[in-house]
Amino acid sequence: MLEINIITLFPKLFEEFKNVLPFNRALKNNLIKLNIINLRDFAIDERGTVDDKPYGGGTGMVLRPEPLFKALESIPNKQEIIALTPKGKVFNQKIAQEFSQKESITIICGRYEGIDQRIIDNFTTQEISLGSFVCSGGEAPAITILETVVRLIPGILEEEVISKESHSEMNLEHPQFTRPEEFMDFKVPEVLLSGNHAEIEKWKKENSKSY
Repeated sequence: MLEINIITLFPKLFEEFKNVLPFNRALKNNLIKLNIINLRDFAIDERGTVDDKPYGGGTGMVLRPEPLFKALESIPNKQEIIALTPKGKVFNQKIAQEFSQKESITIICGRYEGIDQRIIDNFTTQEISLGSFVCSGGEAPAITILETVVRLIPGILEEEVISKESHSEMNLEHPQFTRPEEFMDFKVPEVLLSGNHAEIEKWKKENSKSY
């Protein structure tokens, strides 16, 4: 079982996601365990304070180290601790495959101007980014990572589905078509309707892209 811990200021953002395939199947079949940890449960005061102004000046607020440390301390199994940051390693299918084989992954969702660097330097195993852009927080990237990782866990999807899709073996999948055969004078390639499996496989390979 893969245990997934999410540290966030907005736990409700993950609630609806738990009801979507294949994530809910993984939960029902006990293939994953999901712990949504509300950072405000570890606030430094009764007002729920978890952030403060950055040293050295600047706009915005930074998540303080104390609540983040206490949130991490509440997690028994912390095999992989991931900070979502703009300067992190760019997430890809290979990293997703590695995460899917872990016993536990913990994702820290930053907000505002980010999180205190002392947490990143001393209590995480790596920084991850989804690309050269900035989100308001780490929740959307965290959901993207979960979408990618969970579907790779054995027993969630058929092995054939995973092995032939885009980014498996450094390939981008061929174009897909479905009914009707003709739509607004645009037709499905004849080879896909031919029933000739050898020619169909040849077409699929020719129309897949390697990188």
